[in-house]
Amino acid sequence: MTTLVTGATGNTGRHVVAELVRRGEHVRALTRNPVATRFPAGAEVVAGTHTAPAELGPALEGVDRLHVTVTAGLAEVGPELVRRAVDAGVRRITVVWGGFVGPVEQAVAESGVEWTRLEPQEFMSNTLTWADAIRDEGVVREPYDFPSALVHPADIGEVAAVALLEDGHAGRAYNLTGPEALTSRERIAILSRVVGRDITFVPITHEQAVERLVATGVSRADAEFVIGWYAAPGADATTVVDTVERVTGHPARTFDRWVAEHADRFQASRTSRRL
Repeated sequence: MTTLVTGATGNTGRHVVAELVRRGEHVRALTRNPVATRFPAGAEVVAGTHTAPAELGPALEGVDRLHVTVTAGLAEVGPELVRRAVDAGVRRITVVWGGFVGPVEQAVAESGVEWTRLEPQEFMSNTLTWADAIRDEGVVREPYDFPSALVHPADIGEVAAVALLEDGHAGRAYNLTGPEALTSRERIAILSRVVGRDITFVPITHEQAVERLVATGVSRADAEFVIGWYAAPGADATTVVDTVERVTGHPARTFDRWVAEHADRFQASRTSRRL
């Protein structure tokens, strides 16, 4: 049995690859640049991208299971990817949604094969967008301070692996959260304690947050969608559920654990410490 993991270098894809390899499964990791990417020993690395499904014939050869993460640029070609995968013999698909049930998620649900949709709330790894400002200035600038039931990307990867390998998950949509809902200020307090420095929360306006995101290359429409989500998070985004524990058999990983794993990303450089 072979599993093709698309988006294999992404926040969740790399964890799906690692968990499948850990379980002794044959994994084919799809990446644009196989030479420059490190995967666990035992993973088969192939060149390609899920946004060019017409070029994935060799990558899909002999594949029984498929993992897809909905990313920018996939909405238009995702249904074609699903059709080609099913035609190639894929019989089980997991898909990490893009925040709503769009064309890709719908195509998976209508594919005629076993599928599981993973609906994670905010990733703990989103906290890395604060890293530069914390390292350089010891501040976090955000427009809102609502609680968020952050989920560890490794938990998403592990749930995906279970759904790909085990029966009983077909036709399910799994809302995934961490074990607690934390406001930005509460996350900052944890970061301060683990990193060992004072970090200040600095409020900014909604418009400033949108412009900051647009400056990184995100379209204005997408920036408005993202910041709008933070302005009015729904109940699913703020309510802790036990899906991770029910599927994997262990409690969801904590934000403290995620911070400990990435503390070096927030440490001030020696130069900034001397200033």
